[in-house]
Amino acid sequence: MKSQNDETRLHLMTRTTPSALWNDSCSLQELGDSIRHNGAVGATCNPVIVLTVLKKEWALWKDRVAALIREMPCATEGEIAWRVVEEMSIKAAELLKPVFDREKGRNGRLSIQTDPRLYRNPKAIVEQAEHFAGLAPNMIVKIPATRAGIEAIEEATWRGISINATVSFTLPQAIAVAEAVEKGLRRREKENKDIGGMGPVCTLMVGRLDDWLKVVTEKQGVIVDPCALDWAGVAVFKKAYRIYKERGYRLRLLSAAFRNHLHWSELIGGDVVISPPFEWQKRFNDSAVTVENRIDKAVDPKIVDTLSSGFGDFRRAFEENGMRPEEFDEFGSTRRTLRQFCKAVDDLSSLIRDQMIPNPDA
Repeated sequence: MKSQNDETRLHLMTRTTPSALWNDSCSLQELGDSIRHNGAVGATCNPVIVLTVLKKEWALWKDRVAALIREMPCATEGEIAWRVVEEMSIKAAELLKPVFDREKGRNGRLSIQTDPRLYRNPKAIVEQAEHFAGLAPNMIVKIPATRAGIEAIEEATWRGISINATVSFTLPQAIAVAEAVEKGLRRREKENKDIGGMGPVCTLMVGRLDDWLKVVTEKQGVIVDPCALDWAGVAVFKKAYRIYKERGYRLRLLSAAFRNHLHWSELIGGDVVISPPFEWQKRFNDSAVTVENRIDKAVDPKIVDTLSSGFGDFRRAFEENGMRPEEFDEFGSTRRTLRQFCKAVDDLSSLIRDQMIPNPDA
């Protein structure tokens, strides 16, 4: 279903509300369609996405992968894999550059993820972030909201790098990220360095918090209203958004990890970024969900009470002091996501290895 005059629902959202749409993929075909039809003004790249794009669009990339193998005769499969990540990101960034110029850095960025295996090493994260930021003028660099990542976020921000905090699911993480960005911005201001063209964001992977609580129900044999579990990430996001506005933090929240339409529809109207995969964008556009401001509508207190009384991990995620930064790495959603991201790096390297050393038995 489309709205009046055949305008897609997502394009109506981007045209009539402050909410921005980023495409959760660096596939050039998907990104181009998202820009043209839905008003997308940003996109994401990471090893998981690159692996998916390569499998779907191998015909477009196989010659370039073969060329890289020839051009980098001493490189490991991992080094070539990361070069593919970089090149895919650069191509997507070029597509977004007109938006970047028009919006003076607030949007039009390609979000490229630092190596998830570095999540414990702030120095290595910052060094890679600086390298990635130099690949194109409109790069935004994803840094995990781990204990080391929070330190890296402040340092990278001070160096003038626009960051996108990732592996982030909870209010304590969102606040720690915002404070780290503010410290970095204030350091730049104190040194009379420009911050006008920076556009930091903090991702909340709303669906991954929901996923974790559903795992907990199975592990602990908990009986709970199943509908309540689909609201956990939304409740955290809305509370974080209210606090961001009250405190005047100079970065936006970004909604990612979509599992249902609430992760879009309940956040419409906020000065936020909504970043669904292209397949979810098509589902939203074909739905009967109306485009209206819902960000300021509180989640039903009964749902919040159900989640708070039933899950210690929801309380840790929902209360500002629910976790200290030293505890971020131990949270269930963090561990599950880091393991998936690290495995994607391994799988991407394995795909390149199959091109470098073809299986003679195949």
